[in-house]
Amino acid sequence: MSRIVSVWLKGWPIARLLSVQASGASADATLDPRRPLVLVAPAKGGTRIVSLNRAAHRSGLTKDVLLSNARAKVLNLQVRDADPVADSDALRRLALWCLRYTPKVAPWDEASGADGLFLDIEGCAHLFGGEERLLADLAARLKGFRLVVRLAIADTAGTAWAVAHHSEQDGTIVASGEEMRVLHALPLAALRLGEASQRLMHRLGLRRIGEILHQPRAPFAARFQAELLRRLDQALGHAPEPLMPVVEPPVYRAQTCFIEPIVAQEHVLQAATHLLEVLSRDLERDAVGIRLLRLLLFRADGEVQSLELGLAAPSRDAQHIAQLIGLRLYRLGDELDADFGFEAAAVHVRNAESLAERQACLGLHEDAASPEELARLLDRLQQRLGRNAVRQLHPHQSHTPERAVRVRPASPSARLLSGPPPHKPTMAIQAGSKRRVGRGEGKRQISTSAHGTAPPPRLSPDEAWTETITAPRPLLLLERPEPADVLAVVPDGPPRHFRWRGVLHQIAQAQGPERIAPEWWRHHVAEGTRDYYLVEDAQGRRIWLYREGLYGQSATPQWFVHGMFA
Repeated sequence: MSRIVSVWLKGWPIARLLSVQASGASADATLDPRRPLVLVAPAKGGTRIVSLNRAAHRSGLTKDVLLSNARAKVLNLQVRDADPVADSDALRRLALWCLRYTPKVAPWDEASGADGLFLDIEGCAHLFGGEERLLADLAARLKGFRLVVRLAIADTAGTAWAVAHHSEQDGTIVASGEEMRVLHALPLAALRLGEASQRLMHRLGLRRIGEILHQPRAPFAARFQAELLRRLDQALGHAPEPLMPVVEPPVYRAQTCFIEPIVAQEHVLQAATHLLEVLSRDLERDAVGIRLLRLLLFRADGEVQSLELGLAAPSRDAQHIAQLIGLRLYRLGDELDADFGFEAAAVHVRNAESLAERQACLGLHEDAASPEELARLLDRLQQRLGRNAVRQLHPHQSHTPERAVRVRPASPSARLLSGPPPHKPTMAIQAGSKRRVGRGEGKRQISTSAHGTAPPPRLSPDEAWTETITAPRPLLLLERPEPADVLAVVPDGPPRHFRWRGVLHQIAQAQGPERIAPEWWRHHVAEGTRDYYLVEDAQGRRIWLYREGLYGQSATPQWFVHGMFA
């Protein structure tokens, strides 16, 4: 259910004209707001009054009066031509300023008077402490702009408009479901009917909305234009009344108000960064990223500055987007007019696109992370996922690829945490040193060791085993080798093409073979000699496959795919 604020700007064209004069933007500085002032426009029968101030109203003038009659009635009458285009532009700028309260602000159309705004504050009132406080803040700020306003809140735009124009009390808040009770005592003009419909209703003796609320609808539909029942249904919420927002409502939105207006660009950037960090939580929840962004800065004098930002790819990185905003602010320089200061800011996401989750980093601050950082990362992972859920790969002394690695629970070793142990030469090196000493070379050798680079750390037997493997190994090793149909030119030659998982691969290059004999001490395992080939197909995929068995033996050799290279 929507909650609509109706903002009626009484005497809007006059107020707009006086505001332009006060700002010095107009060369006409002779208007005195304390004297009768009217705006006129050509109409049927001659030039007529379309707007007037309080002084003119107290003098007995009203709208639609001929200018000639008004001049005869009021001496020294101030007359200016109406400018509906300028009034509409100023109303739109005021609607942009009202975006500080809600992303849905719609200026009134001609049928509603073109002198007010509708604000849909559904889901926004709590940001200002409730509807009462939002209404009070809005009224105070508009009056600070020297505007005469009447406000009301209701579930429908029609009821809010009617109450703002015809209620005895300003700032009325109509509770949900109370529209019929409130409208019952209001005049028919509160339904925003045309002049023809109002005159016909008056001739029939109908003055109040309550007089038609409970009447049969068929006679009204037959005798009156569809406008009557349509406006009544819109006010009661039985028919929709689309509102045209001044800008397209954002997909995501965040805003903030400042205790004191800010002026410096760095303060604007800090506020924008904070709003982006707030938005990033909602974006992450919905797995989307920003593509089009609008930064709105609300000045204390009612003006609004807007910065549009487009990204090459969707992102929800607040620091990255804030850096782009900082570059835009730097480029603007003096064009960022903050003479009166900005008292509020908002970030609107105009377009968001899907952005899948991905691992940005492992929580380590640099590539060559310290052992302490790695230990803290393992602690966090184990507490989050469970101790046995975090595994670590350890080398094992075996030439057979699937047995060359053991999976164990992850835990930083003592060597990792305490650093490499002191170097202790092996027996072969010790024997060599003794021989060199015997030849008179020991002194030079000792001097080189004392002043040269530090000796390499001692490796465990399993780690030393991996150092002896020089042939390439794939980045991805299949859990179990998968059978493949291979065609080779000669029985013992490299493969020319193979079929794996139903797909035929043409081999462009082949490297090998690397022969790995079975482990003779594992008699209980039936294995054959393997010849491994690193092949590259026509699409550039590099695959590790092998032939198990030798031709000439009793069993026919079989081919298997064992892994893929990057």
